Amino acid sequence: MLKEKDFIFFDDKDKFLKILKRKLPTKKYNKVIARVNYNKELLSLQSRLVDLQNWIINNKMRVCIIFEGRDAAGKGGAIKRFTQHLNPRTSRIVALPEPTIEEKGQWYYRRYLKMMPSPGEMVFFDRSWYNRAVVEPVMGFCTNREYNTFMSQVNEFENMLIEDGVQIIKFWFSITKSEQKRRFQKRMINPLKSWKFSNVDMESQKRWDVYTKYKNQMFNKSSTNISPWINIKSDNKLKARTESIKYILSRFEISNNNILLDKKIIS
Repeated sequence: MLKEKDFIFFDDKDKFLKILKRKLPTKKYNKVIARVNYNKELLSLQSRLVDLQNWIINNKMRVCIIFEGRDAAGKGGAIKRFTQHLNPRTSRIVALPEPTIEEKGQWYYRRYLKMMPSPGEMVFFDRSWYNRAVVEPVMGFCTNREYNTFMSQVNEFENMLIEDGVQIIKFWFSITKSEQKRRFQKRMINPLKSWKFSNVDMESQKRWDVYTKYKNQMFNKSSTNISPWINIKSDNKLKARTESIKYILSRFEISNNNILLDKKIIS
């Protein structure tokens, strides 16, 4: 058991780790070391993200990064790590609420167009126009006609954005059914996270196979050569966060040096 005197060596990393190894069970010690290594890698990647942001600002680039996936897949946690040290003047998180009555009467894509990045800006979409490709048809929030119209227009919509100079990167955070259930259960008993849980979440477990069907249809239709879906296996939240950041860094010449992607996590 750790005692107060053990923390005398807290500033001496090597000595403190030796104390931990001696006093903690092996499984717990390995978990601590994994977290230490993760924090070290994350900080290094975030520093490179700051450099990338400055390059994007100087070159007046417009970067749109989409985070999609099932509920509790880790999208919000990943976005938090992306933006933690970025300049908020030239980076934004977009998480749109349910459309208003006025918006429902407009072209579906219109409210997303208003959120596109300006020159020198990075925009992170916590869910996007792809709500209509999966969540809405699964939960009955759109008609078949609305769904089919969306699917017939989405590639051309993105092509127009790309031709106009917007760089679009699309992440799908992929979680297993058992891990999603475990995270839902943790949310329900955690007063700091209970706000994240809703009846729709439980329905997503019940409609897992239907969700999978629409997800596959979305991939088949909208994963194109110029706008592919990047699949991130996210049962391991920490790896999902670092690999998604590494992927972004790998996409730009200024930041892609010595980036090795874990193909077990990202595809």
